[in-house]
Amino acid sequence: MRVALLEDDRAQAEMMRAWLAEAGHDTQVFGLGKALIRELGRDSYDLVVLDWMLPDTDGLQVLRWIREHVDWPMPVLFVTGRDEEKDIVEALNSGADDYMTKPVKRGEMLARIKAVLRRAIPQDDAVRVLDFGDYSIDLLTRNVALQGRAIELTQKEFDLALFLFRGAGRVLSRGHILESVWGRSPDINTRTVDTHVSRIRNKLDLRPEHGWQLKAVYQHGYRLEPVEPPLN
Repeated sequence: MRVALLEDDRAQAEMMRAWLAEAGHDTQVFGLGKALIRELGRDSYDLVVLDWMLPDTDGLQVLRWIREHVDWPMPVLFVTGRDEEKDIVEALNSGADDYMTKPVKRGEMLARIKAVLRRAIPQDDAVRVLDFGDYSIDLLTRNVALQGRAIELTQKEFDLALFLFRGAGRVLSRGHILESVWGRSPDINTRTVDTHVSRIRNKLDLRPEHGWQLKAVYQHGYRLEPVEPPLN
């Protein structure tokens, strides 16, 4: 998963980033709340981990901005030294999904993150075929079908289609798509994303008649969203 970590203490930030990396998460660290807000305005993440006390603002203000401006209920975990009950209650009532107090323990933090992500992003480990209206995705054979008709896709096209359907309704930045589908590679750029998205749109015939549309979001990325088919 792609994680944004807001922590102004460099030692704490590096420690948590290392823990998250060991658990398979790609983490971007921010030392200022306003820097994170700017980034969230143009990029997308699966989870935000917030400190409360920051040099330029506070984590609660960042949380309120997220809940007002981010177009999906992005999971937010507070990790902070503030341990009074009133602070915990205020953060949870403002939209935080969970709250931890420092000093943070590795195992507990990773377990809480796993639980938060499990609640926010449906897990399909035990499911072979995912259904999205007219579309079905077979995770074992790595096939996509439209109304029962198999569609020929390359391996990367399949990975991209699966990522878009799993993130349906969310604006996904080109960088997020690139890292999730291709991984970090200096030989791949965002034009590759645009080319593959165009192919996916055409091959899957993503249009309102089939209940979905794939939109480009200016200066950001793409959003696959369900729509009502037009009346005949």
